[in-house]
Amino acid sequence: MVVQHNMQAANANRMLNVTTSAQSKSTEKLSSGYRINRAADDAAGLTISEKMRKQIKGLDRASTNAEDGVSAVQTAEGALTEVHSMLQRMNELATQSANGTNSNTDRKAIQDEIDQLTTEIDRVSETTKFNETYLLKGDGAEKAHNVNAHDAGLDGVTLTDKGDEVEVTLKELKAGDKISIAGKNYTIGATAADAQKIVKDQETNGNTITVNGKTYKYTDDKKWTDNDTGTQVTVGGGTAGSITIKDGDVVSDGTKTLTAMKDANAKDGIDDNDSTVISAGKAYQLQTAEIVKASSIGSDTAATVKANAGNTNANYANATTTFTLTKGTVSYKDSLSFNLHVGADADMTNKITVNIDSMNSAGLGVKGIKADTEQDATYAIDAIADAISTVSSQRSALGAVQNRLEHTINNLDNVVENTTSAESRIRDTDMAEEMVNYSKNNILAQAGQSMLAQANQSNQGVLSLLQ
Repeated sequence: MVVQHNMQAANANRMLNVTTSAQSKSTEKLSSGYRINRAADDAAGLTISEKMRKQIKGLDRASTNAEDGVSAVQTAEGALTEVHSMLQRMNELATQSANGTNSNTDRKAIQDEIDQLTTEIDRVSETTKFNETYLLKGDGAEKAHNVNAHDAGLDGVTLTDKGDEVEVTLKELKAGDKISIAGKNYTIGATAADAQKIVKDQETNGNTITVNGKTYKYTDDKKWTDNDTGTQVTVGGGTAGSITIKDGDVVSDGTKTLTAMKDANAKDGIDDNDSTVISAGKAYQLQTAEIVKASSIGSDTAATVKANAGNTNANYANATTTFTLTKGTVSYKDSLSFNLHVGADADMTNKITVNIDSMNSAGLGVKGIKADTEQDATYAIDAIADAISTVSSQRSALGAVQNRLEHTINNLDNVVENTTSAESRIRDTDMAEEMVNYSKNNILAQAGQSMLAQANQSNQGVLSLLQ
């Protein structure tokens, strides 16, 4: 029997300390709700859990980013809804003004409303913003952009876009063809050369020709003769036995009759007796001028004809069916571009780019648009149609981005939910299981305290030996 080392008490005390420590940890887990409160609780689990927490918090923020993006896109698209409405009204007004029943006063009133609508389009572009970011007026410094070319409503015109230039091909016109240019109807008159060709064809075929009502026959010795008398003739002052057609002559081969245009006064490609009769070259000139006019709508710098000067000056005889048009230009800012970060990592694939073009009147191609004359209004219709198409394209792009973002948000929220569930299994306390441990340790602590008290009493017998 010893008193220096009470091993029963020491053992009971050691076990009680172990139980008390376990009981303390259970209490901490139950009170905090976390199974891992410090690295010592589960070093590997803590590392995995914190990595998951980083992903969860990043994805939560990414989901919010995407929602902010949806709000920005909806703001821009909502403003463009009104721009669309204004352009539709402008189209209605231009179509109204293009009608010949309107007076000058009517067209002035129409122009006044178009001016107001254009100003409002610019105001919407300048003021629409989300969180202090202007959405519809582009970004950066203003610079020159090309204006779309138009065919001026002319029949048979082909435009081939080549960037800064457009290759224009006009319909080939022949004598007798009918054509409408700038709202006026013309007939393509025959030239003396056209009529002379009929004579030449008859020389090849050896038939007769009628010039100004007189019939002539081409003989075997390659001379023209009077059909009635058979005597050799010289018509038009050429060589003996020849027929030379001059302006104003009427020529017929029996199936085709042409009247050579008389253009002696101004030499302008317009018949002296009938201004609705013009040469093909003159028609090409007039068409070129109208295409330039129609292609300059909404521009700061008008479109110009690059090649074939015959289409743009008085030398109508050199005008051709093809020419190169240098596009007009107008100044406005490049498109606004911003990225939405929709992921928890720095990977660039987590960026969704939103592009919004400048939606002011310059960017839409309707800057300074006019409808105060019938022809201006007619050409304005095409320009407004292009503007409507531009806004439609931009709204479509914004709608597509919004739909994408909604799918992105759904995916992010799903990943967050599943990752949170996984992190919970690592980090959170299983309350039922831990309560079992706590109850066990509570009973063991009480038992340990009782055993420690019993062990301390076991040495009391020494005192009976000392009496």
